[in-house]
Amino acid sequence: MAIRHWELAGAEDDRLFSPNCWRVRMALAHKGLQAETVPWRFTEKESIAFSGQGLVPVIKDEHREVHDSWAIAVYLDDAYPDLPLLFDSAQARSLALFFKHWCERNVHSLMFRVIVMDLFGSLHDKDKPYFRESREKRFGKPLEEIGAESHAAVPALRAAFDPVRPLIAVQPFVSGSSPGFADYILFGPFEWARAVSPVRLLEADDPVYAWRERMFDLFDGMPRRTRGYPI
Repeated sequence: MAIRHWELAGAEDDRLFSPNCWRVRMALAHKGLQAETVPWRFTEKESIAFSGQGLVPVIKDEHREVHDSWAIAVYLDDAYPDLPLLFDSAQARSLALFFKHWCERNVHSLMFRVIVMDLFGSLHDKDKPYFRESREKRFGKPLEEIGAESHAAVPALRAAFDPVRPLIAVQPFVSGSSPGFADYILFGPFEWARAVSPVRLLEADDPVYAWRERMFDLFDGMPRRTRGYPI
């Protein structure tokens, strides 16, 4: 039986934009595991009530439920150790956890500011009131005010990748010669943006651009084939 994966979707079922769900989508492909996508919206809490919480990603593998992208990645390596590993050592797992917290603190918030109004426009109508209320409470201002700052946020977003550039200038992936979960952590925000917004995030001569192109080509081009804007 294929693993079921609840993924956050926009107005269309195949507009899959959650950066955390993208981590899991890439991790499943990395392991070579078949997965069925279950499109999910913010207001459909009851459909994942079995997980004991109200957020995606959630997977169900046979009778085992796992939620949270980090917990899912750890589970996949522990449950399927004979398939390609997301972390090739305990040290790699620890460093990837550090990288996760760095990315969420330094990349996600800036990416949100860049794409917020495009993201809002891509949501299912039933999700828009929830999204507006929850995000305006979080940021302390209307979405439109956040969106008005989007152009200024692009240079700040590009600067946020400065710690990564020296690494991927000398090796093809964050994790080394081949991709690992740290790469999927960083790739998630890019698919978040591409799914909902046409904004140009990177210049073609940026090492991050070249790395992103390599990521799009993984798994027979699965990331590139998913619904999104040209980049």
